Amino acid sequence: MPEPTGHIPLPPAVAGTGGAVLAVLLIGPAGAGKTTVARHWASTRPVPTAHISLDDVREWVCSGFADPQAGWNEHSEAQYRLARRTCGFAARNYLANGISCILDDAVFPDRPVVGLGGWKRHVGPTLLPVVLLPGLEIVLERNAERSGNRRLSDEEVARIHGRMAGWYGSGLPIIDNSQLDVEGTARALDEALARALPAPSGW
Repeated sequence: MPEPTGHIPLPPAVAGTGGAVLAVLLIGPAGAGKTTVARHWASTRPVPTAHISLDDVREWVCSGFADPQAGWNEHSEAQYRLARRTCGFAARNYLANGISCILDDAVFPDRPVVGLGGWKRHVGPTLLPVVLLPGLEIVLERNAERSGNRRLSDEEVARIHGRMAGWYGSGLPIIDNSQLDVEGTARALDEALARALPAPSGW
């Protein structure tokens, strides 16, 4: 007999990743909010989770820092490679001790050896990549609020954003956070990861 209150049972909500030990790579252009979202997601999980920022690790180099804004060269490229390997080593150590981790990087779909493939070699095959890709106007606004060597020219931001569009059709989860705040984006990230957990090998 139906309930007289008119109650309609709804499908269960996605419970998120819960206590799973994960290695996550958050991909996106400069200004997508990767670092802010990664830090928030890591700090609000119910289990130990580390945020490993590629930019922060790269800037450990104080004397002799090769700033790509001054022009890409063999020194800046080498420092990025070194920072990625260092982040991967740290991630593996955290995972070996039962601590999840999330890394963020502007990984391009047209450079699989250096990009996603490289990260999977550094961290491990169970790495879960998710793309954060808001609209270009949002990315430009956020980039304009940056300072120092993390602020890029509008032309560079537009070029990077255009290359990131190549992730569409890749099978990776893509989150358009143009209309989402940090908390909402972190929830969307957790839900995307929860859906992907049963079959990460498909990525």
